[in-house]
Amino acid sequence: MARDTYADVMSGRKNNNIRFADLQRLLKIMGFSFRVKGDHFIYWRNDIPEIINIQPAGSMVKAYQVKQIRIFFEKYGI
Repeated sequence: MARDTYADVMSGRKNNNIRFADLQRLLKIMGFSFRVKGDHFIYWRNDIPEIINIQPAGSMVKAYQVKQIRIFFEKYGI
């Protein structure tokens, strides 16, 4: 399932169709820690200087945030 979610994020064709829980599982598998502040889920890894900030839109991830995560993964070779 995580591979499918990763493929969906990286393809750019399903930005509006990524489940929030699936993205959370993917980030956990990839070694990210997180904290919650309001409805903001802040993810980080000690070996990466930037953070990922996502918010749920119902049960889905906001489309623009999926694009930001794709760019983040590309930038850091994830």
